[in-house]
Amino acid sequence: MILIVCVDDHNGMMFNHRRQSQDRILRADILELTGGKKLWMNAYSRKQFAESDAEKIRVDETFLDAAGDGEFCFVENADVSGCVERIGEIYLYRWNRDYPADVYFPVDLSVWKCVETKEFAGSSHEKITRERYTR
Repeated sequence: MILIVCVDDHNGMMFNHRRQSQDRILRADILELTGGKKLWMNAYSRKQFAESDAEKIRVDETFLDAAGDGEFCFVENADVSGCVERIGEIYLYRWNRDYPADVYFPVDLSVWKCVETKEFAGSSHEKITRERYTR
């Protein structure tokens, strides 16, 4: 599976049961990145894509188990620590900010290789960095 995760400067993902931030241009980048392939997420994350009628979005509360090899998973509030062996690639979107956090991305990236970096201006953030990691 291919993970897509948004993090702050300290790999924080959420605070007080809420996403740290969201961005319309970032969502468009995710849809372009996935290129019409299946994009798995839970109902909480699907609310972000409400303006989008992306037909390839699959909603399942157990989406990390449901996703097949090579399929994308957008993760905001799910624990991925139990499926690290199944992850083939990781796309990290960095907010390039310090936000309060109480949920952190648990994958040790020191054993992964950053093979691609892309920076772009978002609708709510002047700079968002997308990093692609492979094993």
